[in-house]
Amino acid sequence: MKRGAFLSFAVLAAVLAAMTSVSGGSTKFVFTWLNPDYNGQHFKNVMVLGINGQAANRAEFEDQVTAAISRPGMQVIQSYALIPRPNATPIDMAQLKNVIQGQNIDAVVAARLVKVNQKTTVISGQPIAPFPNYYNTFYGYYGAIYPIVYAPDYLQVEKTAQIETNFYSTGTGEGVLIWTGTSDSVNPKNPTKAIDALAKLIALKLQQANII
Repeated sequence: MKRGAFLSFAVLAAVLAAMTSVSGGSTKFVFTWLNPDYNGQHFKNVMVLGINGQAANRAEFEDQVTAAISRPGMQVIQSYALIPRPNATPIDMAQLKNVIQGQNIDAVVAARLVKVNQKTTVISGQPIAPFPNYYNTFYGYYGAIYPIVYAPDYLQVEKTAQIETNFYSTGTGEGVLIWTGTSDSVNPKNPTKAIDALAKLIALKLQQANII
């Protein structure tokens, strides 16, 4: 392969690698908080509640989190198994309390989509300093430089979905917040994979906090 063609290929490969890295998506917690009064109590009956208008998305989230946080001696159940509801239908508060008390649910993991941000960046074709020996011949110089000089600009779109997850102790009273975390999922193009990654991170954080 000629040097000019090789350099052109290298620039293209670098651009594609950067774009692949961005579009691949990533999920991480940007904020977590643990109730300082939490004494390490163990929970036996936990309900996972996805607060989302779309029934399919709720079910996917609840399934993934249920599987991720389940531990021996702890029963974890999806809210849709106890309170079926179609799209865009909220749960009646009285019904929710009756289910939690009637099923002896002593903890609830509740999550909601806080916001979605989208940022578009124009990436310009950046000039790269040529190697000195490219100047030795005109054709060598031109062959190395023209792919860079004429490289087109392109748009890089980054979408971030922010989700809030709370863990409540519901054995008594109105329910006490034990742990909360805010996570960012960057470019979640595949909802199933994004939910799976978030569910595993939730389980990891709850385990690190000695909640599960």
